[in-house]
Amino acid sequence: MGTPPLLCIMGPTAAGKTDLAIALAKKLDGELVSVDSALVYRGLKIGAARPEYPHHLVAIREPDNPYSAAQFAIDARRAIAEIRGRKHTPILVGGTQLYFRALLDGLADIPASDPSIRRDIESEADRYGWPVLHRQLQSVDPVLANRLHPNHSQRIGRGLEIWRMTGKPLSQWQAEGVNRGFEESTVAMVVCPADRAVLHQRIARRFDQMLSQGFVAEVEELRRRGGLTPELPAVRAVGYRQIWSHLDGELSFSEACDAAVAATRQLAKRQLTWLRSWPADGWLLTGANGGLVATEGAVLEHSVALRDHSCRRGEEGERLSQDDAVLNALSDCVGN
Repeated sequence: MGTPPLLCIMGPTAAGKTDLAIALAKKLDGELVSVDSALVYRGLKIGAARPEYPHHLVAIREPDNPYSAAQFAIDARRAIAEIRGRKHTPILVGGTQLYFRALLDGLADIPASDPSIRRDIESEADRYGWPVLHRQLQSVDPVLANRLHPNHSQRIGRGLEIWRMTGKPLSQWQAEGVNRGFEESTVAMVVCPADRAVLHQRIARRFDQMLSQGFVAEVEELRRRGGLTPELPAVRAVGYRQIWSHLDGELSFSEACDAAVAATRQLAKRQLTWLRSWPADGWLLTGANGGLVATEGAVLEHSVALRDHSCRRGEEGERLSQDDAVLNALSDCVGN
C-alpha cells in the first residue's frame, strides 16, 4: 500500500481552519503542522491566534531572526517524515500561501493560470469526465499523474494547463525550483464562509477577543525585549504593526484598532484571491454559525459521506469540527 495523501487544510484568516484540523487530528490519530508565517515566531501568541492544541513549527524562531518560505519547506518536510515515522497522519493547516507553495510546488517561477486554457480544460471535463483528463495527464506528465486521484480535478486541470501553456510538465517546473515540489500525493481542502460579510464579522470579533486577552501588553513586551524594528517580518505581521504604530505615537488606539481590522480584511481578500487560483481539491463553504452550507470540488462531490448530507441542500448544520459527515469525507480522502 502506498503512502496516504498529505492532507492540507487551507483558508483565509478567521475561517475556522484550526478547529476542523484539530478534530481531524483526533479522528485520524494525526499531528498538525502549522503553515503560518506569524506563528513561527516566539512571543507572537495572542495576535497570531496561537492555538493551545499542539502544532509543529510553532514558536521555533526568535522574532529578530527572519524565517523564510524556503526554510519552511525544509522544516515541514522533516516534520511530515517524522510524523509518518511514528505511524501518525500529518495534517497541514494554515493560511500562509507562500509557505504552501514553497512546500507543495517548490519555488520555481511557475506561470500563472491562463483563464482561457482553464475554461477549455473544464469544458472537456464536463464532456468526458476527470478520469479521462487524468489519463491525458498521464501521457504528458506521468510523475504528477501518479500522485493524483483520477477525480482530483483542480490539480489535474493545473497539470494539463501548464503543459498546454509551456510544453513542459508541471512536475519538471517543480523539480527545477529552488526547493523541489512535494513528490507525494496531496489533498488540499479550503475552508471559507460562503458570505464575505460573515468572514468580516469573524475578523472583527476575533480582534476584539485578542484585545481582551492582552494583545497590547503582548506587543509592549516585544518592544521591551529590544532588537526589534518595524522592518522585521515578525513586527510587520497583521495586527502587530498597527499596535506597534500606536505605541510609537503614530496612531491613536482607535485608529490602530480600525487599521488592524482593515488590514486583516485585506489579508483575507488576498488569501481568497490566491486560493481561487490554487488547484485545491475541494471547498467547504460555511454559514454564520460555522456549519456546512455547500461544497465545491470533484473530490467532495464524489464522497459517499457527503452525497446525501442535508447540508448539501444549503441547510446549515453543526460546525465543521463537529460534523461527522465532513470528518468522514475528509478521512476518506486520505484513505482512513
